[in-house]
Amino acid sequence: MDIKATMAEIGQKAKAAAAELAYASAEAKEEALMAAADAVWARREEIIAANNKDMEFGAEKGLSPAMLDRLMLDEDRIQGIVDGLRAVARQADPVGAVMAEWDRPSGLHIERVRTPLGVIGVIFESRPNVTADAGALCLKAGNAAILRGGSESFHSSTLIHECLVDGLKSAGLPESAIQLVPTRDREAVGEMLTMTDTIDVIVPRGGKGLVGRVQSEARVPVFAHLEGICHIYIDKSADLAKTRAVVLNAKTRRPGICGSAECLLFDRAGWEDLGAAVIKDLLDEGVEVRGDEIVQRVAGVVPAKEEDFGREFLDMIIAARVVDGVDGAIEHIRKYGSNHTDCIMTEDDEAADTFFKRVDSAILMRNASTQFADGGEFGMGAEIGIATGKLHARGPVGAEQLTSFKYIVEGDGTIRA
Repeated sequence: MDIKATMAEIGQKAKAAAAELAYASAEAKEEALMAAADAVWARREEIIAANNKDMEFGAEKGLSPAMLDRLMLDEDRIQGIVDGLRAVARQADPVGAVMAEWDRPSGLHIERVRTPLGVIGVIFESRPNVTADAGALCLKAGNAAILRGGSESFHSSTLIHECLVDGLKSAGLPESAIQLVPTRDREAVGEMLTMTDTIDVIVPRGGKGLVGRVQSEARVPVFAHLEGICHIYIDKSADLAKTRAVVLNAKTRRPGICGSAECLLFDRAGWEDLGAAVIKDLLDEGVEVRGDEIVQRVAGVVPAKEEDFGREFLDMIIAARVVDGVDGAIEHIRKYGSNHTDCIMTEDDEAADTFFKRVDSAILMRNASTQFADGGEFGMGAEIGIATGKLHARGPVGAEQLTSFKYIVEGDGTIRA
């Protein structure tokens, strides 16, 4: 395969498709996504068989159990893909929505109106469901998508993409509106990062290595999500029952996702009442706890190294440290956090208010599992990723965040003095 020529052709097709999608009706886009959902469900046995090949490939590559869990599809997870497609389909179409309007003394009437970004390149690893989520959200927002999945999910993503194309065909939309890069070769990623003539924005979704490469090499604008180093600070006023439930869920529900808790911070004033019980719960569930000298007083905790703080484990491992109140927690998060998702467990409104005002992360939570850091749980149907930067999009990136805007200005023979 001539990768440079192949990617150039994909880019030109996407640009042509984006021009059509910009004025596609809301009904056509909804029809395409509903039909894609039906196709995914109808072909679920084929998709699971393809996923088995991917799981074998991942095991041969030595993926960790948590990463294999990210890769795995079963009927329940395929149902989740179907539900996500239908949820995005049913959402209000963001394109053409009036964001603001006003009149000027000059007689002009001005509207700020949502418009598609154009062509979005999505580069992701492991999770084949991203194929459906990214394709659906780009389409809903009137954008063409070029999807480059991870080598591990190649077979699963290929079949899911075929279902998306079936949906496009049934609605009379261009098949090249959602394209999947047909190779595992990493050279294709390098090409995407320089396709400034045809790609308007790149969204990387994966590990530190992938996102770091994209940020350093891209000539195309990037919506970045570097790491999910999610903290839970347990204040002295925290409710023990709530805290035990939230911490266990945040770490163990799915340890391989970006919303998994990676570090616990205990208020020194509340350690004796709260610390041991929370740590023992984690140890009982098979979590390796790497703690400071105080946390090590709980039997089974191993000593933490400095590099364990600020690390995204994506596994059944968590770091833990005792800090001096909410100020100490904020100082730690500023030093080691990734601006993704951070949580405070507290019954003290003043402590929560301080945490919310002074921690600068895309998502802040109180008394809730960090595993809720997900576009579907935010009511977006799905997400293309969690953006941790501050320009254009931040937090879960849904269809609305995949639009820009333009101004519509109306006059009546109006001239400027």
